[in-house]
Amino acid sequence: MKKIPAVTLLFWVMKICATTLGETAGDLLAQTMNVGYGTSSLILIGIFLVTLLAQLAVDRYIPVLYWAVILATSTAGTTMSDYMDRTLGLGYATGAALLVTILVVVLGVWRMSEKSLSVSDITTRRGELFYWTAILFSNTLGTALGDFLADDSGLGFGGGALLIGTLLALVVLAHYFTRLSSVLLFWVAFVLTRPFGATFGDLLTKTPEKHGLGFGTTGSSLFLFAILLALIVYTSWRTKQLPLAAEGNAPSGAVRR
Repeated sequence: MKKIPAVTLLFWVMKICATTLGETAGDLLAQTMNVGYGTSSLILIGIFLVTLLAQLAVDRYIPVLYWAVILATSTAGTTMSDYMDRTLGLGYATGAALLVTILVVVLGVWRMSEKSLSVSDITTRRGELFYWTAILFSNTLGTALGDFLADDSGLGFGGGALLIGTLLALVVLAHYFTRLSSVLLFWVAFVLTRPFGATFGDLLTKTPEKHGLGFGTTGSSLFLFAILLALIVYTSWRTKQLPLAAEGNAPSGAVRR
């Protein structure tokens, strides 16, 4: 079940792009189009379930499908977090604490059930379901954490993005220069890229009066979507080239099929 992309620099670039797009697209639906956080969450959870079922049905890595699920979790996570924090009135700190608890429980049950949290060791349908559940809640957590840093902490959108970016840089240094678990560092980076996307997305869309760049949710979403789409096309092309390269490097006496 090789359905998860290799964790390379391109993977992280696409992850940040998808999570930033999830923030701007979620705000576009819930705020700009005035659909509301609750209704938007129901719509986006439905899209997530449809894309997830399609992802579960295939037996190989299909870039457009995989990243569609990632984008669906990020967009749904944006409106779900905003619904909890704003509509239900939990607040960013309480919402983030609740989501951290849920994520830790999901990862703990996954570890006990599958004996590993490594994404390269996912070989069962159950492991795949744990993977996507963890991603959904980590992306939801990221929005709450990003909003907390930008609003409640007083850092603002730029300061929040800078803080998270610094933490991500430390994770990269830890990966190369320490013996910390690569699985632990992966999940720390995976969670941190979401609030980075949330704060960076808000920085792009909010007006200058709110210390943003004022590009708006529509323009920012279209721009980010174009970038992500281009990267998906490139990744799909690379994925198709790998079998051809392997076949071309086969011994001359090998039977080709």
